[in-house]
Amino acid sequence: MSVQWASAKAPTLAEFEALAMDAWEKLPPEFRDIAGDLLIRVEDFATDEILDGLGIEDPFELTGLYQGVSLTKQSVMESAREPDMVFLYRRAILDEWSENGEELGHLIGHVLIHEIGHHFGFSDEDMEHIEAGAAS
Repeated sequence: MSVQWASAKAPTLAEFEALAMDAWEKLPPEFRDIAGDLLIRVEDFATDEILDGLGIEDPFELTGLYQGVSLTKQSVMESAREPDMVFLYRRAILDEWSENGEELGHLIGHVLIHEIGHHFGFSDEDMEHIEAGAAS
């Protein structure tokens, strides 16, 4: 299939968010259950504060970030806190997508799985298995 690049446009933040929600819905239910009431936010880039805190100079190097307290560190004694969130950085993901040609929805799912998976201590093998389940 030939892509008509002259008329192609990058998805807007809203369109990208719809792709992210579709990718979320395709994840195996047991994986979504582990993540709980996770919020997914789409932004063009990570903030300078986040990039500086992670020691990242190029905002195109960060495609996503999990922000929250993992289940293993949560306590019933905690006061109310911010909900757990995964940030998807649209421009960085689009840059990776343009380089590798992978289907965009699949790439977004990959970033979601890896941000959630790393946060909960899943191995790369575990995450590959989850991705295979999301693709079926």
